[in-house]
Amino acid sequence: MAEPALIDEQEYLTFVIENEEFGVDILSVQEIRVWSSVTEIPNTPDYLKGVINLRGIIVPIVDLRQRFNKSSTKYDATTVVIVLQAAMSGGKSPIGIVVDAVSDVYKVEPEAIKKTPNFGSHIDSRFIKGMATIAKKIIILLDTEKLLDVEQLFHHADFADISAGKLTESEV
Repeated sequence: MAEPALIDEQEYLTFVIENEEFGVDILSVQEIRVWSSVTEIPNTPDYLKGVINLRGIIVPIVDLRQRFNKSSTKYDATTVVIVLQAAMSGGKSPIGIVVDAVSDVYKVEPEAIKKTPNFGSHIDSRFIKGMATIAKKIIILLDTEKLLDVEQLFHHADFADISAGKLTESEV
């Protein structure tokens, strides 16, 4: 007879970016889609690829490779978009992330999640919730709230300069 699953276990959907495996809380995943073209939006950060119409809802698509300052690559048959639910003022909204490939779903006990090492101030680790060793490999678990923080995600230098009074809209 199998033991009942621990209530504290959490499931993570894992995916690959440049041979590194990352995971997001499965409860934040709305759906997984094959890559398809997007409608580009002018004057946005490079990692914002554009938007798609998902059953009547406009969903921004973010290339996680570029968001993590990794080299861009040509999208291929394994490239997917994971649509996640992002917390926003007034509720939740979907945001798609482009990844190289989906890997697996793992159950992780809270005590298996290790704190992120201190990389100093030159390494941006704000998106990392922790790290877990699963099947002899380290998986970087991402904090979807911080990863999909709309204020940070769609921040653009020109918009910041306008709001700070450094540029007028006609200069942009």
